[in-house]
Amino acid sequence: MMRDDDELDEDFPLGDGTVDTAATVQCPYCSEDVEISLDPGGGAEQQYVEDCQVCCQPWRVQVAYQEDGHADVTVTALDA
Repeated sequence: MMRDDDELDEDFPLGDGTVDTAATVQCPYCSEDVEISLDPGGGAEQQYVEDCQVCCQPWRVQVAYQEDGHADVTVTALDA
């Protein structure tokens, strides 16, 4: 089934196709800066659990993509 460009724009409203696919965040437990991968295909707003690559504590990751493809990323302690 062929889809026209208007349908694709509705599914992927992130502008010129340039989206953030990584972010540097600070671990709420050990305070280390950690680079994490982002998946723009997961939707404009996402929430999931990821472990710190340094201290292995679990975070709640929240990602909100803006229309220009920039991702606002927040990590909080899972037990908070």
